[in-house]
Amino acid sequence: MTAGHPIPILRIFDEAKARAFYVDFLGFTVDWEHRFEPDLPLYLGISLGDCELHLTEHHGDCCPGAALRIPVDDVHALQRQLSAKQYGYARPQVETMPWGLDLSVKDPFGNRLTFTSD
Repeated sequence: MTAGHPIPILRIFDEAKARAFYVDFLGFTVDWEHRFEPDLPLYLGISLGDCELHLTEHHGDCCPGAALRIPVDDVHALQRQLSAKQYGYARPQVETMPWGLDLSVKDPFGNRLTFTSD
């Protein structure tokens, strides 16, 4: 038996805000989406490189306020890409930490994504 990469599930409350943050701002790609019926909550699979996330509007799946650490090869390049987009709700900066470089940003639902490099 071997284990694969975990896939975090993050709670969202508004599909348009989630797409604006994860797809338009961070650059994730929508891999698939699911609803049991057209007017029921969304469950969405997104990815950026090897990072795969699931976003859910279903209240029983998880709670908002999660924190993720996502390794990237060049956190300064990511910061420049994000700054160029002029996103109205976040202007993340690179911080030097004892363990490396971090760039943290919160989504509109209180989940914190920290992109990190050595």
